[in-house]
Amino acid sequence: MFEVIPCVDVRRGRAVRLYEGDPERETVYHDTPLEAARRWVARGASRLHVVDLDAALGEGGNLEAIEALCRGVPASVQVAGGVRSVEEAERRLGFAAAVVVGTAAVTRPELVEELLARFGPERVIVSVDAAGGEVRVRGWRDGAGVDAAALAREMEARGVRRLIFTDTTRDGTLRGVDPGPVAAVREAFAGTLHAGGGVASDADLDLYERLGLEGAIVGRALYEGKVTYPRAP
Repeated sequence: MFEVIPCVDVRRGRAVRLYEGDPERETVYHDTPLEAARRWVARGASRLHVVDLDAALGEGGNLEAIEALCRGVPASVQVAGGVRSVEEAERRLGFAAAVVVGTAAVTRPELVEELLARFGPERVIVSVDAAGGEVRVRGWRDGAGVDAAALAREMEARGVRRLIFTDTTRDGTLRGVDPGPVAAVREAFAGTLHAGGGVASDADLDLYERLGLEGAIVGRALYEGKVTYPRAP
């Protein structure tokens, strides 16, 4: 069953979306992350993807607000942003169902193995965020010189079973999905794969499903009513 997972991006305590990950191009959708979470749970969401943008950018964090979100809704919440040590992962797993590792998967891949050994493959997700096939790190500001499909393949070899792929050049733009990079990661990774970046209509979700993905993480298109939610079976 293809799953559509609402995304709640948190910056300075509010639920926002960024255009191509640019902090200078921000749209605020709710004054608190919990408001956003309750909106989607009320419409049937059983899983949410929450990103601490300040932590990802190295500009502080929103853990108290995210913890309130996790404890305030009856949904499984996966938390991304700033997970670069065992301690940071453990802190989040005190209230979240899973943590998402991005930059550290490139800079400290041994950390991914340590987290998998300690918490199990269902609670540790790797996010491969890329522009033009090249992985982006540190809040998408820096190129890593690593191919997205190659990183996906490496993560599977290290024991990762859940992966997210984001096309950073399209995230928050409503420009539609570019199938090429998604297909390359799908071919490289046999586990559960969700993707996001550019979803603008139900046709983009259909495309993800045809490419063999298990689900999509969707932000702006949901907030602005561009896709059907809940998705028809």
